[in-house]
Amino acid sequence: MKLTYNAALILAATAATLPSAAKAKDEKAWATASDVGAHGLTLIALGLPIIKGDKQGAFQAAGSIGASVLIATGLKETFPELRPDGSNRKSFPSGHTSRAFAAAATIYNREGPAVGIPAMAVASFVGVARVQADKHFWYDVLVGAGIGMTSGFLITRQRNEKQAMIVPWGDTKSAGVSVAMRF
Repeated sequence: MKLTYNAALILAATAATLPSAAKAKDEKAWATASDVGAHGLTLIALGLPIIKGDKQGAFQAAGSIGASVLIATGLKETFPELRPDGSNRKSFPSGHTSRAFAAAATIYNREGPAVGIPAMAVASFVGVARVQADKHFWYDVLVGAGIGMTSGFLITRQRNEKQAMIVPWGDTKSAGVSVAMRF
């Protein structure tokens, strides 16, 4: 598998989160690692399309991440569950995990599996780190992941690289060529 520039970015984001987790002796280090992972994926999901001049991709990324944040926030207000550390009643569902998976699903759809699979690995790490940080129960993270994946895959469309398509056609009486162009 050829390592692209985008895949290298995702792997770098993953590498940036791993040392924090490996040295994590307490919940604060895990919380910091999950922050880095979630924010990093969000920046990559929004930044890659902007760098490439892909306005549609940037809007779709913003829409999928925004939808996951709105849904997670609404559920937190509807079901005020106490966090495992007792800090507040905003445990269900995990907002970090929903945002990370929405970004990862967007990256997967727009950039393909070479970049999307490492992004999913980082999103999974964010979920594990939220549980290890004692901020969420395992089911908070699973629901957050489901929200993020659903919004990411429903709102984001695969990028169509073809700008023009030429299709020959024919029947028993005639033949021709159809041209379809994307503006």
